[in-house]
Amino acid sequence: MDAKQLDHMRSGKGFVAALDQSGGSTPWALAAYGIAEGSWKSEEEMFDLVHAMRTRIVTSPAFTSQRILGAILFEQTMERSVEGLMTARYLWEKKGVVPFLKVDKGLAPAENGVQMMKPFPDLDSLLDRAVERGIFGTKMRSLVKEASPKGIEDVVSQQFQWAEKIIAKGLVPIVEPEVDIHAEHKDKAEELLKEQIVRRLDELAEGQNVILKLTLPTKAGFYADLGNHKRVLRVMALSGGYSRDKACELLALNHGMIASFSRALTEGLLVGQSDDEFNSLLDRAIEKIFNASVK
Repeated sequence: MDAKQLDHMRSGKGFVAALDQSGGSTPWALAAYGIAEGSWKSEEEMFDLVHAMRTRIVTSPAFTSQRILGAILFEQTMERSVEGLMTARYLWEKKGVVPFLKVDKGLAPAENGVQMMKPFPDLDSLLDRAVERGIFGTKMRSLVKEASPKGIEDVVSQQFQWAEKIIAKGLVPIVEPEVDIHAEHKDKAEELLKEQIVRRLDELAEGQNVILKLTLPTKAGFYADLGNHKRVLRVMALSGGYSRDKACELLALNHGMIASFSRALTEGLLVGQSDDEFNSLLDRAIEKIFNASVK
């Protein structure tokens, strides 16, 4: 593990850019960018288009370590290059931004009010490649749809089981048990979730550190104490479908949480914009999210 990257993530000012749309979410990301579904003839061409979009974002003069601590990549992005360097190397060596990798393969069907992560028997080999490519940490997402004690316990258990495998490879896991912002009794689901997270954090050994990525809570400041846990490097917030303005408004009420936004970061960016217009819009988005993260 790179000590400079660890220190940057632990104590730096800024937020983490989520650039990890994959599989079924890629057409949506391209459509939001102004490239309609059907504009590509193959999956490979689709991923070429989304890599070009991500390259435009990370090479922008607005995208630097002064406001952005890290960036979460999709597997295919990790395996591609930016300006002659593998993407993770480019992010750290040219931008000073810590690279993370999304490692889950999507969500399983809903059961007990939650969606667990799909089984991934090849996780070890992906983690080995991630280490070779210069990745610092990982991200994995589950989804809580109801305030179900059994479902939430299962989600957190799976997240931390994977986290321990990831830590054993020398990587730092981002644990992301998202709570659906439209969930009935969202506040109760968050109470159950926090209870389970604290229980699992307390079971981690010295040196087994994680980053938490959580839905902006119903009660402002509800996750503040998690940032003080000795096994937690940072507590991040996902935008969860909120607009950028709403996500930043809620984030500003939650001291100790920093952003890790995807849709709220790229909102308004379009393929047909001139570089000046694109970079200006991205700069304003980054500034707004940064200010909400360092309040």
